[in-house]
Amino acid sequence: MPDNDPIAAPATDRASLRADCANCFGLCCVALTLTASADFAIDKDAGEPCRNLQDDFRCGIHTRLRSAGFSGCTVYDCFGAGQKVSQETYGGTDWRRAPDTAPQMFEVFPVMRQLHELLWYLTEALTLPAAAPVHEELRGALAATERLTRADAEELAALDVSAHREQVAALLLRTSELVRSTLPRGRKRDKRVRRGADLMGARLEDADLRGADLRGAYLIAADLRGADLRGADLIGADFRDAQLSDADLTGALFVTQTQLNAAKGNTATQLPRSLARPTHWSGAGPEAG
Repeated sequence: MPDNDPIAAPATDRASLRADCANCFGLCCVALTLTASADFAIDKDAGEPCRNLQDDFRCGIHTRLRSAGFSGCTVYDCFGAGQKVSQETYGGTDWRRAPDTAPQMFEVFPVMRQLHELLWYLTEALTLPAAAPVHEELRGALAATERLTRADAEELAALDVSAHREQVAALLLRTSELVRSTLPRGRKRDKRVRRGADLMGARLEDADLRGADLRGAYLIAADLRGADLRGADLIGADFRDAQLSDADLTGALFVTQTQLNAAKGNTATQLPRSLARPTHWSGAGPEAG
């Protein structure tokens, strides 16, 4: 299929990059460190099972995580790494039945999570017609990342995932520049709006941020009600408690479910088709974990 085909299909199916907790050994509930805060009700060391993890690897408070003080759990997304490690890397043998595998499994899981996050971004990049000049390189990066996810546990534990991320990040930046260069510029933009900007608590209601570069920006508790974020590059932007009610994120680049789950919004917030409206948003329905 030619590179300029807007629906050129990448090898990775995004369905495999969504968490499937039923096929995971509760890895995020064990492998990660929790710090008592507004996000987590307890302190927990990496490798220590959360007190809410049941024998069947399900969360005992899944339907009331936020009200129980575990809102951070509703924000976290493994991009499907949990089931990949559980069912493929370790062949369906869990850390309880084979406790000798536990330390390595918990080390491999965050590596796999980073690789799957990169697969999410690369898969999105290949759907963008304006990025046609780098589609071949994107396909190569996607294939290389997929190969890494199929490595054995020893190789994954030893992988320099940061170096691989840097290579992919450079390619994703080129993708972003190509796409945003084709977009119409909005009205005169606030000079604070730039890559890596500190916009914590910023008043950006109804701001025209079309095609803005907000990679890695700190938007914690920012007021983005009614903002136009179409085509904005949001990779790595911190949206914790940001207000996105009535905002338009249609076509925004490299948005993840984690970012939306960390933010606040409503039923009028317009989202990329690949993402789900968080159930805790205003008017979105009853709480769910």
